[in-house]
Amino acid sequence: MPDTYESFKREFLRLSGLDLNSYNEKQMKRRIDAFIDRSDYNSYYDFIKGMRQDLSLFHSFISYLTINVSSFFRNPEQWKVFEELIIPRLKSKRKTVHLWSAACSRGEEAYSLAMSLTGNAFPSKYDILATDFDETVLSDAKNAIYTESDIKTIPENFKNKYVFERDGKYMLRGSITGNVTFKRHDLLSKIYPTGFDFIACRNVTIYFTDDAKDYIYKKLSDSLVKDGVLFIGSTEQIKHPENYGFERLKSFFYVKV
Repeated sequence: MPDTYESFKREFLRLSGLDLNSYNEKQMKRRIDAFIDRSDYNSYYDFIKGMRQDLSLFHSFISYLTINVSSFFRNPEQWKVFEELIIPRLKSKRKTVHLWSAACSRGEEAYSLAMSLTGNAFPSKYDILATDFDETVLSDAKNAIYTESDIKTIPENFKNKYVFERDGKYMLRGSITGNVTFKRHDLLSKIYPTGFDFIACRNVTIYFTDDAKDYIYKKLSDSLVKDGVLFIGSTEQIKHPENYGFERLKSFFYVKV
């Protein structure tokens, strides 16, 4: 294997199924080079070989690449919009409401959705699909065990109702976790789940190329029902929402028309 970044991307695709060509190359290469240097490998070739031999190194690298930075109720002003504007829209459907937290990391966002709905006396049944590429963080998310630092951003009224402490760890009650299902999904895959009234896909597309962003937004639009809402991150924007069948509802919220 030639020891170049291009050859590394090809071998890593074979190893992981993750296509690095769809990510911002300058940004991604800098992150990868820093990880390899910290791991005391001298070349791309040696690092690929090391990941094949050491599963823990492979999983650590996947978690590093896929960022996995999240928090409960991240950007609280946007969650206020969710409670005041989006929940009433979802209430009007009078059926089981389907939500998707894409690139969910350790589950904070999916559980934030569940707390918001349950805590605001949502009258309908609802279910939340939470997905991520990284199986390690999905395992953590299913356990729903967090640190005291993790739960600091949960509003006090929700914290009092839905969080309990055991042996220095903080866990979520079944009334919240029971509404969330975790599955592995790659946003660059051909197959997307469908039929959602609401999708949160936040602070993810900033790492992708423009072509990959275009693909993801088209697929997310296809995954929404008519009048469904897409919630994106505070560092993101959809420049031409009409290209994907969206109208801007509020900053960072788009409705499928």
